[in-house]
Amino acid sequence: MAEKGVTAGKLASNVQKKLTRAQEKVLQKLGKADETKDVAFEEGVINFNKQLVEGSKLQKDLRAYLAAVKAMQESSKRLQDCLVDMYEPEWNGKEDVDSIVEDTDLLWTDFHQKLVDHALISMDTYLGQFPDIKARIAKRDRKLVDFDSARHHFASLQKGKKKDEVKMAKPVSLLEKAAPGWAQGILSAHHVAQTNLSRNQVTAEEELGRAQKVFEEINVDLQEELPSLWNSRVGFYVNTFQSVAGLEEKFHREMGKLNQNLNDCLTKLEDDNQTGQAGTVDVKTAGSVKSVKPQEAANHSLSPAGGSAPAIPKSPSKADAPAGGNLLDMDMDSLQPAASPGGVATSPASQVTSWDAWEADTTVAAATTAGTDSNPAPPAVPEAGASNGSPEAAEMPPGFLFKVMAMHDYVANDSDELEMKAGEVVLVVSFDNPEEQDDGWLMGLKEAHWLQSKDASPKGVFPENFTQRL
Repeated sequence: MAEKGVTAGKLASNVQKKLTRAQEKVLQKLGKADETKDVAFEEGVINFNKQLVEGSKLQKDLRAYLAAVKAMQESSKRLQDCLVDMYEPEWNGKEDVDSIVEDTDLLWTDFHQKLVDHALISMDTYLGQFPDIKARIAKRDRKLVDFDSARHHFASLQKGKKKDEVKMAKPVSLLEKAAPGWAQGILSAHHVAQTNLSRNQVTAEEELGRAQKVFEEINVDLQEELPSLWNSRVGFYVNTFQSVAGLEEKFHREMGKLNQNLNDCLTKLEDDNQTGQAGTVDVKTAGSVKSVKPQEAANHSLSPAGGSAPAIPKSPSKADAPAGGNLLDMDMDSLQPAASPGGVATSPASQVTSWDAWEADTTVAAATTAGTDSNPAPPAVPEAGASNGSPEAAEMPPGFLFKVMAMHDYVANDSDELEMKAGEVVLVVSFDNPEEQDDGWLMGLKEAHWLQSKDASPKGVFPENFTQRL
């Protein structure tokens, strides 16, 4: 029963507080009661609400970004799983492709998890402080209304006491002179009323003091926290976007390496496919017919053996496109299958796949044509230092293979690299140690330097895809 009484009493107190606050707000809106204002605090509340809206939007967009990353991971995995399923076990690089696909999925997973750890969790922690502060701002508003109400109640009691004292002063003196015995009861009642008024005034003053204390405690804390929270937003935004940008940069860098490795595997598979399906070419040699592979008739330096191509500072539009444009600008009709002079059809795949394959097909066609002349000569692959007896060949540097022209500027990144300008002719020579040759790189020296000094010492390596064979 006691608990029910306490609960009922508390409920009645809360109801009375709500009624008092509602009455006070109505009086303030009607202009019949003044309202305590704090301009600096109100500006802080405006900033707080703005900061909360911005943070909530950032949190929402960050979650959408993470969902998109997860969706992209799943799409990438399904696409690469198709490649794994279609990549036959006997094909070259099967194990490498499987490993690359697995590493790609792990990289996506790591990227997503780090975004959660370094961005989303800190975002949730940052926004987690707003609900408590918002609740205290609302409480402060209620306590301010209580303070204003208590202040107005106390002021009205003081004003009423002064009026009663003025009204009762003259009648009391007249009653005492006219009929002292008869007026004694009235005077007693007046004293009782004055005493009650004084007690009410004391009670109102105490309530005013309590309301003021509660309000000021909350107000002081918020006056310190709101500006500090507002200023913290800059550092938080910087850290959040720096984390996302740094993680993206690392992710794309590592993904680029995996994509390059996958491209190398597919390029080797394409080379193997062309070598195995190109057929043979009949070449007359010394009165007999010899069947040779077209790739054997092409210059083998177009596809040097070795590991994967080293990373070089080139843009895809320059490194992979012919001079004067890119593959998107090419007339694709010119890449349709056409019969070579020797009757060997050139496949579109060999033309579109790479310029090296196109050059190899051109060499095969030339070899086939030479084999059908009236004075046939056996085709020969240029060897290091080989010479056909002409004065030009005899003047070439040791190990000369063929000439190329630089189609793009290349800036040397190491002391053993050859720096080139677009349009310069380079004499390609063989490596002193064939095992040092990397896939996609050639050794050579500038023709202008050789013709001037006949010195082959300033030779260096350069990326093959920056040049075109002459």
